[in-house]
Amino acid sequence: MKKFMNAAETMLAESLRGFATAHADIVSLHSAPVFVTRAGGPRRGKVALISGGGSGHEPLHAGFVGRGMLDAACPGQVFTAPTPDQMAAAAAAADGGAGVLFIVKNYSGDLMNFEMGADMASVESASVITSDDGAVENST
Repeated sequence: MKKFMNAAETMLAESLRGFATAHADIVSLHSAPVFVTRAGGPRRGKVALISGGGSGHEPLHAGFVGRGMLDAACPGQVFTAPTPDQMAAAAAAADGGAGVLFIVKNYSGDLMNFEMGADMASVESASVITSDDGAVENST
């Protein structure tokens, strides 16, 4: 067996639903568009931290949402950047009045879509771009 899933087309939705159900005390799942926020709503006066990226390495982004960690995560399809509307919706849901910091991985799809998402967001935002995994920096 190489994979443990029902179907590639439903893998992301099913895994997020299961993750949110198992950790309902920590996260809330939003479905149109898909993103995960910290349970209990935004914290007033705190800059919201939002990240995301392609799925396929679960629980990756959603697994970092919680108290003292990310306020929201935007999961893309497997190995695909999340869409700008996911970032804009997550920013609106996670903003506690102090703005949003997008934490973006240095992948061209993430860079482009997070920039468009920040432009679409109705809240003040800034972005920080992270480097690739140091373990594969010089990999051929």
